[in-house]
Amino acid sequence: METGYRFGRNAFRTYEEGIEREWLLTNGIGGFANCSIIGANHRIFAGYLIASLNPPVDRYMILKNIREMVRFKEQEYDLASQEYPGEIREGYRYLNSFSLDILPTYRYQVKDVTITKTIAMAYGQNKTAVCYELKGGREDATIHLIPEFSIRPFDSVCEKSEMSYETAVENKWKNGTACGNMSLRSERLPGYQVLLQTSEGRFYNRANKKTSMATPNYLVEEDEVFRMDTRTGNRHVDFGATPYEIIIKLKKGQTKCISVICSLESEAKPITSFPLCREMDAFAIADAYKKRMEDLMMRMPDEPLAKKLAIAADAFIVKRRTTGLKTILAGYPWFSDWGRDTMIALPGLTLATKRFDDARDILASFSKYISEGMIPNVFPNNASDEPQYNTIDASLWYFYSVDKYLDYVQDKESEHFIETQIYPALKEIMMNYQNGTRYNIHMDEDYLITGGNNLDQLTWMDVRVGDLVVTPRHGKAVEINALWYNALCVMEKLSSRFKEDSTIYHVLAENVKESFCNKFWNEEEGCLYDVIGEEKDRSIRPNQIFAVSLPYTMLNPDQQRSIVEVVYQNLYTPYGLCSLKKEDPRFCAEYTGKLLKRDMAYHMGTAWAYLMGPFITAYCKVHNNKEAAKKEAYEMIACFEDHMSDGCINGIAEIFDGSYSCTSRGCYTQAWSVAEILRAYIEDVRS
Repeated sequence: METGYRFGRNAFRTYEEGIEREWLLTNGIGGFANCSIIGANHRIFAGYLIASLNPPVDRYMILKNIREMVRFKEQEYDLASQEYPGEIREGYRYLNSFSLDILPTYRYQVKDVTITKTIAMAYGQNKTAVCYELKGGREDATIHLIPEFSIRPFDSVCEKSEMSYETAVENKWKNGTACGNMSLRSERLPGYQVLLQTSEGRFYNRANKKTSMATPNYLVEEDEVFRMDTRTGNRHVDFGATPYEIIIKLKKGQTKCISVICSLESEAKPITSFPLCREMDAFAIADAYKKRMEDLMMRMPDEPLAKKLAIAADAFIVKRRTTGLKTILAGYPWFSDWGRDTMIALPGLTLATKRFDDARDILASFSKYISEGMIPNVFPNNASDEPQYNTIDASLWYFYSVDKYLDYVQDKESEHFIETQIYPALKEIMMNYQNGTRYNIHMDEDYLITGGNNLDQLTWMDVRVGDLVVTPRHGKAVEINALWYNALCVMEKLSSRFKEDSTIYHVLAENVKESFCNKFWNEEEGCLYDVIGEEKDRSIRPNQIFAVSLPYTMLNPDQQRSIVEVVYQNLYTPYGLCSLKKEDPRFCAEYTGKLLKRDMAYHMGTAWAYLMGPFITAYCKVHNNKEAAKKEAYEMIACFEDHMSDGCINGIAEIFDGSYSCTSRGCYTQAWSVAEILRAYIEDVRS
């Protein structure tokens, strides 16, 4: 069954085309590797080893790349691809193909010498493996591997003045073959050292290379331009250290397998205390990575899309050191774990993929952080900072995920877990939402949930630029009260299940239903108001779709169908729902340019991929889950299968332009985007 991706030279005719596609590997603790399909570092976050010091946060760039050069006597062939001010290295011209079959593989050819390079990560460790398969031609050749390091926070550049490193090298002979270790230490990361090991090859000090005005600085990779970042108004220019290169002799007709491993070590031990890199170690790491993914795919239906989505889902499920349990990263490359995103994504990432232990871990993990009836909105990227609780809906999505968990996992152990560890937390949330908690969040006299004022941004449409609130949604937001009703119904079911009085939740739910239907229904438009505050917000936005898609709805069938039709007509794109009706004068067509311009467009027209999940659920529901509706829903999902061979390969982007949804914007792969397409595919299309 074909679950991989392959690209030939027609996908990278130019440098600009070549950086449009990229790959992502993850290590289960927040670290990752990412690069373009032509091997160029195209964004500030691109590198072979981004390590997490306090999983899953405090992430540092460690190894940016390993570039190759082939020498025949006096002829040199540079395989590196990279942009600099006014210059582009075009090593991709020697690249025959790139493939992603779980692991990324580059296939280069110079004359009749071929170099196949595969990258992998060790699960649960800050360690990257690079596997080289070298095949000699009709004359002797020398292969030069040039590792580039940049010890810096993963979201900032390294200045030339910060390029101070202490290095050590151990070259040895093993069975008549040169091999060795190299260590690198930086004052920017005290208590750690980078270890680079090679199963074959001699470390050569690049300081010994002869230099002149016409030759480059061999020890520093200067002025690297990140083209993808320039599109967003950032002109990132970075520096990297290249103190040593690995020299490998390749005789004519000879075939070699070379293992290179880079790891971040938490103790500054002498270089001689590390064992020499064993033959094929990198290949063993690669095999383990593939085996783990294959095991995850085995849990899925025997269909390529389901298996691809299972691989995509794995990237976001990581371990959090503070709890010792799993959590969900909201998106790559920059997000940490967010409460709202986690609870929306949990069913798709863990339940639809049959990763029930992980789902249980995540529910337990967030229960430990409940404060005043609220789960955190965001865990900071820095472990020393406190979680932030500025969200009105994350706690309500928690009920949704708990309910979904019990739908999927029907055994006594799981029921006991929910009753003893999660149910008390749900009751705490209920009490605080009724009586009042942070940010003026409380149940009003009409039984609806209200919250926020002034500069507060509590819903998922949460952009604020200084004192400018781009999408003010203070008061009673439509999806918040749909979630509130859903949560009350869940509590009614759970309290009855756990032999407690469910009457209070039933009565509350009925009162909420009456108020909601009386106040939110917009008869003129045949849909729901977005927010009820001092005035009723008549904006046509996608938030109302949750009033149909959630398991428990307050609306009659005609109202539900009408909402789906309004959303379909006004907000649908092949890659998600627009955040505002296209004919609205405030509609922003593109999400491009500097941060301010992007922030103004983020929830004012931009299409969001994750919203396709609830839309598909609602669409199938109002069409009584008939085969014709499921067929149409599959066609909607097939658009995302097309997208998965573009942008971040095998991922689904966070957002797209509202006017012509095509190019990935925002995070190149987002947890709830992958999760909701996967959930809708399993629950609505295949059910």
